[in-house]
Amino acid sequence: MNSGVGRVTGAGMATGAGMATGTGMATAREKAAAEGGAATKADPGPRVRDGARRALAQRALALRALALLAALCSLLLLGGAAGASSAAATTGSQAAALAAFLRSDPVYVTDQLPRDIPRSAAPDFAKLAERTGVPTYVLVLPDQGSDPDRLLAAVHDRLGRDGLYVLVDDMGVAEATAFGVRAPADDASTVALYELPYDAGPLLSFERFTDVIAQGGKKAAERADAAREKSDEAGGADVPKLHIDPVDRDNQSFVTGIALTGVPLLIICVSPYVRRWWRRRPRSREAGVPDRKAAAPRRLAHLTARRVEAGVAVLVAAAIALGATLAFDEETSSAAPPPAASDLTGRVERVADGLRKSGPIYSDPESPQPLDSAQRRELTDRIAEFDRGPVFVALVPQLTEDESEGEPELFVEAVRQKIGDKGEHGVYVVADPLGGDIDVVTYDVRIDANLIAFDLPDSIRYGDDDDRSTDHQLGKRLDALMTLLDKAPRTDRPETSSLGMDDAPDPVEENRLSPLFSGDFWPGLMVGALAAGLLFVLVAALLGILRLAVPGLRRPRTATATPSATTSFEAPPDPSTGYLRRTASAELDALAREFSPDIELPSAVRTRVWDCLDTATLLADRDPDGHVDDDATPADLAAAIVLARAGRGALVGADKACCALNPLHGPATGWRDALYAPEDQRLRTIPVCAECRVLVAVQPRLAYTLRLTLPGARRGERVPYEEAAGPLSAARDGIPQLIRQVREYAGVQ
Repeated sequence: MNSGVGRVTGAGMATGAGMATGTGMATAREKAAAEGGAATKADPGPRVRDGARRALAQRALALRALALLAALCSLLLLGGAAGASSAAATTGSQAAALAAFLRSDPVYVTDQLPRDIPRSAAPDFAKLAERTGVPTYVLVLPDQGSDPDRLLAAVHDRLGRDGLYVLVDDMGVAEATAFGVRAPADDASTVALYELPYDAGPLLSFERFTDVIAQGGKKAAERADAAREKSDEAGGADVPKLHIDPVDRDNQSFVTGIALTGVPLLIICVSPYVRRWWRRRPRSREAGVPDRKAAAPRRLAHLTARRVEAGVAVLVAAAIALGATLAFDEETSSAAPPPAASDLTGRVERVADGLRKSGPIYSDPESPQPLDSAQRRELTDRIAEFDRGPVFVALVPQLTEDESEGEPELFVEAVRQKIGDKGEHGVYVVADPLGGDIDVVTYDVRIDANLIAFDLPDSIRYGDDDDRSTDHQLGKRLDALMTLLDKAPRTDRPETSSLGMDDAPDPVEENRLSPLFSGDFWPGLMVGALAAGLLFVLVAALLGILRLAVPGLRRPRTATATPSATTSFEAPPDPSTGYLRRTASAELDALAREFSPDIELPSAVRTRVWDCLDTATLLADRDPDGHVDDDATPADLAAAIVLARAGRGALVGADKACCALNPLHGPATGWRDALYAPEDQRLRTIPVCAECRVLVAVQPRLAYTLRLTLPGARRGERVPYEEAAGPLSAARDGIPQLIRQVREYAGVQ
């Protein structure tokens, strides 16, 4: 149609230009004759006659230029018509071949996609096509680019049969058009596009398409609208894929390994620890009941519990292994059915047979035809003139889904072996009519192998990036290739440019997933064991913090230490005012009882104990009436408790710095690195008591949770002890410094 319009337009313009030119020239002649006659009659003189001649000459020149411009436009339009005619001929040749295939069988499956759509799957497509209820013609081809609807229309014109024409590629239904029948092709395509994930595969996509066609126009439209609305509500997100890839399988194996060791080890380690932690909680017992009566039953219960825990761990491990096997039961990473051996050799045999029977050039009939008859003849002539060996040109697509996985050299090697003796040596050219690439492989030819393998110009191998023609200028580039081969220096010995690539992977093995208990499963086992250890440490730390924070879970300690008792005292990190008042009174009474005049002490110790008792009394009982003052502040009460307990510690030889985290715990038993305040991320070396050392040794960065805080001025407010008003902050610098600060503080008061 375009070429006809071009011809009509070009002819019309040429004719119009000719008419305009002839008419203009006749009119000029008439005017000149009239003016000449007038001049003769009037005889105006030679100057006037010369001006008239110049005007007529200029007008004639303008008319000739107009005629030339019209002729050029006609030539351009005719050239465009010829290009359009060439493109139409290319499409028509492909459409004619496909129509011939459909004439013998309404379902045609290409042999170029065996890794995704093997030709042996044609009966499955045919069975699904019967569901539509209308004559259905199915073409399963590689991706045809941007105009699949034009291809279907051309195939319908060549076949001359009404029906539903469907084009399927490696992703699914690419295009569908109904000619002369009623079928909701657009709605069915929409449903297949929106309802299925991208890895559903061509067969499942066509199955969904035929199901919607069979539902009729009304239901198909409703289903298409629902699919679009659901996609819009999801923000255009993809439908979850149906298959996993090898990376997903590695992740499944890794997680399974972690769970298989981590969970049972947690049961074996954490459960006994929690039982011991709970058994050591404070419990009320009747006086006089000895503990050894319950010792034997406890040992028996402990042994039974360990056996139960071991059995539970084994059962959990077995359940994890069985559950992972059932949950991660995928075996393949693709929806592609496994190809037969004939599927992987069909195209190679077809191309080799074509090169043997049809000469040195084979053009795939399923694909667009990039060479017209003139280009094909010229290329054949140039191949015949080449004197260094036979040249074979295969115009065949190279796709990752084909038998050679898109590797032209593997394809050439397979074709060469099928050709036989004729193909033992020569130049093999593979030109992709879909992608436009040209690859060359030489076998035992007197041409530099490096020139062919590495130095082939990009203009020949890949073409022009700005070229948008449908034929990728393959004819011109193949001609340039033959020129390059003709001019290439002749080598002394025959050379081969083939690099000897490995065979393409088996598509069945390529799509098969690795076993669940392999690969990253083994590192997962080690990571699971490490994770179980870290979680055990975290649980132990949390239980330690819980024991320190909850008064009912603390271990009972002697309230009034004797010289032979422990120097470790218990105190919460957030005591109330009432607790401080009661504890201050009890600690002052205990120090007074223990500081007996009959005890023989070194003079330095006696002085220290007396200073502690004196300054503690100054803070808590200024009257002194033997009772803690009602107006004593929480900071003063806490300082009094610290001094009283420091005095009690000095009585048993524990004259040391008090615990820096909680001075109420009494003398420290060692120094540890700990995070003293959350705002300061540095670890400080501080003195800590035995109770605080348990947490600090495991989680030094949680040590600040044990720091003593006192009630503030407002309800619910807590103030760190070193920020409270009074001398208590001096406790961090040692008991002597605290004693001096208290005396100065009491003097001011």
